[in-house]
Amino acid sequence: MPVIMLIIFGAAAGFLATRFMDLRTDVPTTIAIGVAGALIGGFVLRFIAMIGGLVFGFVGAVVGAMFLIWIWQRYSSRK
Repeated sequence: MPVIMLIIFGAAAGFLATRFMDLRTDVPTTIAIGVAGALIGGFVLRFIAMIGGLVFGFVGAVVGAMFLIWIWQRYSSRK
């Protein structure tokens, strides 16, 4: 089933991309362009999401550590 969806989405994406880029091709070439574009775009977006997730996780860890230090300084300085 995923292969059929890839072909359908690839055909639609290839059709739109060839029209936006003003390229006139036959149907099999349009489908091939769309499927290849879907694969490339999927890999690129997954890579960006993975890197973004790592960066946001790191930022969250730093903010959490700063919050913990703030609490520690606030309550440990009372003697």
